[in-house]
Amino acid sequence: MQAIKINTAAPAPPQSAILLLYTGGTLGMQLDERQGVLRPFDFAQILRNIPELSQLSCEITVVSMPQLIDSSNMQPAIWQEMVQIIAHFYPDYDGFVILHGTDTMAYSASALSFMLENLQKPLIFTGAQLPIGAIRTDARQNILSSLEIAQARHPRGQVLVPEVCIFFNDVLIRGNRAQKEESVLFDAFKSENYPYLAKAGVHIQYTHEAIAPCPTAPFAAHLALDNRVALLKLFPGLRPEVLQALLQIPDLQGLVIETYGSGNAPTADWFLDSVRQALARGLVILNISQCLGGQVAQGRYETSVALREMGVVGGSDLTTEAAITKLMFLLGQKLPPEALRAALAAPLRGEMTISPGE
Repeated sequence: MQAIKINTAAPAPPQSAILLLYTGGTLGMQLDERQGVLRPFDFAQILRNIPELSQLSCEITVVSMPQLIDSSNMQPAIWQEMVQIIAHFYPDYDGFVILHGTDTMAYSASALSFMLENLQKPLIFTGAQLPIGAIRTDARQNILSSLEIAQARHPRGQVLVPEVCIFFNDVLIRGNRAQKEESVLFDAFKSENYPYLAKAGVHIQYTHEAIAPCPTAPFAAHLALDNRVALLKLFPGLRPEVLQALLQIPDLQGLVIETYGSGNAPTADWFLDSVRQALARGLVILNISQCLGGQVAQGRYETSVALREMGVVGGSDLTTEAAITKLMFLLGQKLPPEALRAALAAPLRGEMTISPGE
């Protein structure tokens, strides 16, 4: 794998080493004015395009994925490639920045948060709404701040943000709490149910109490994923045959249902009977809310009591992206049924909030 090394502190020795992994996406593109098309950016010229990097005093190693993709083509196999690269370089670098297209960035950040256990170094996803060469591009500030956060340390030298995060438009978000909510504005990502980990203004202000503590157990990279899952968003007028067709997918192992409000679903016999039969066949069903804010509380209303009683797992305030990737990850671990259900209902990487009494 070809790597480009850039010492932003030259001729002085760098104070930290950051791995920059480029997967594709708008940030790493540059307009070819002669032909009017976007082409991959030459990262060997990054200091010329972003001279402010020289103030970071770090050595940046730029590595590109074997095949650059539009993030709409993201697949679990590519998450596995990313994890293998991070695990390979993990001992040699102080932090990691992944340049990624925005469309599936929240899925990738969620997936890697589960696949990288006991992460003790920053891993920051970022991207851009405009290419790095555009006049009003957001790429420069996003990459600069991401690199600064990736090398940030407490005064005594401890890692400041030992998490998988997304940095975008001056905010740092826990990766498995992020959702893309804008396709044309610069503030593309939000975290409705968890505080931002940092905000960048004149200085980067960290919300220290929201950042996960640095793990003491050994770092471990997990590759196993099981994508035999499906997603169902409830809507008024959902036909019984649509639900039946979904539940009868051969070898389906898990289903995420986006229900109404705090976890409510139809009480019609056809709906509850279909869910009950699927559970009896061994299907794991996870209940999350369609609402961006708030959380599932099965049993709060009569319309969710039956789901709780028949064994549907309540997903609290999981995002859709975190729910799908967490389900893939846990199915890949081949856990016994009860252990799988318990792990789905409990926080693994700070991805969900469990209220007292749940």
